[in-house]
Amino acid sequence: MAPPIPRWAWLVLVVALVGADQATKAHFAATIPLGTGIELTPWLNLVHVLNTGAAFSLLADADGWQRPFLIAVGLIVVVAISFVSMTRHVEPMERWLGAVIVAGGAGNLIDRVQTGAVVDFLDLHWRGLHWPAFNLADVFVVTAVIAWALLSLRRPAAPVATPDARP
Repeated sequence: MAPPIPRWAWLVLVVALVGADQATKAHFAATIPLGTGIELTPWLNLVHVLNTGAAFSLLADADGWQRPFLIAVGLIVVVAISFVSMTRHVEPMERWLGAVIVAGGAGNLIDRVQTGAVVDFLDLHWRGLHWPAFNLADVFVVTAVIAWALLSLRRPAAPVATPDARP
């Protein structure tokens, strides 16, 4: 097993990723008018949209109750994964992936607390079909969850036989 990751390194990664997320959101919010976009390629636009809902704009049309609900869910996820990553004995890769998920969750949580909506600026599309707009925090969460899922598919290590082991 690899040596444990120092807590300060975990925190530095979280702060750096949250900083990158917030900086990109602030940049695109300041340079692209709300509700408009800039075509970069035939399949990627930079946009400025606000999402008051969760993933895929789920609950975006709710009557306002979703803001405190999504803030509460975000806090629970960020605190729980931070606690496990910082205090429990987990594999180093799982700890790093926890930092990436915490950074993504915290980045979107900051937006929800400050403005009630998450700033999204990446718009993938193909022939008129648009994936819901997203941001770096979303990328962090999705890639870390996929990596975690792939790690979980690894076969568990075989138990080591000891001289006293009896069949």
